[in-house]
Amino acid sequence: MNTLYLVMPAYNEAENIRKVIADWYPVLEEASEDSRLVIADSGSTDDTHAILRELQASEYPKLEILEDTIKYHGPKVIALYDYAIKQGADYIFQTDSDGQTDPAEFSDFWKDREKFDAIFGNRTVRGDGQSRAFVEGVVCFLLRLYFGVKVPDANAPFRLMKTETVAKYLYKLPADYDLPNIMMVAYMKKFNENVDFREISFKPRLAGENSINIPSIVKHGMNALRDFHRLKKEIYND
Repeated sequence: MNTLYLVMPAYNEAENIRKVIADWYPVLEEASEDSRLVIADSGSTDDTHAILRELQASEYPKLEILEDTIKYHGPKVIALYDYAIKQGADYIFQTDSDGQTDPAEFSDFWKDREKFDAIFGNRTVRGDGQSRAFVEGVVCFLLRLYFGVKVPDANAPFRLMKTETVAKYLYKLPADYDLPNIMMVAYMKKFNENVDFREISFKPRLAGENSINIPSIVKHGMNALRDFHRLKKEIYND
């Protein structure tokens, strides 16, 4: 009962992806033999996909690639979770493919996997700038306002979850939902799953450009307000 699916969305990460896979692939050794590293890459306009295929064929037999997902981050995360559920994984660990998280911090989460339904990272110091930290603070405020849950970090891409717990809530979201990790945290806290938050480091990107900029933050923020209102109604009607 220790099958781990380590999942990552990717988009135009040609400059990062070799190092990210080399750094994270050894984590699979802590889990069972049938564990996998699964990367969703759809829509990249650089060499990300070709590099993934090369690495899969030459060095990393436990690397799997989802290439038929919607190209945006949120839907890719949903597709990855859905894939892990359907493949029978016991645990799902999600991080991003931009090199901002540290694989050395995984073991602390993994050793306590049976104690919690989910363990979430908490980025107390962020290498991606104050504007992103401010947005995260607003998100946490909105979760408290809309759903009555208090969390220190709702969207950290460093989370270990029991697959059975993810399956309880994933299918409440549409497949193209933009902010699944935020809502997974909200659902798990609202319905009193046994969750923990632990401090993690969060580095600047290794290379490349972040696809989330100020205009997209505003757009996502407006969509989040609408979706939070709808999802709040659904929670209280369940």
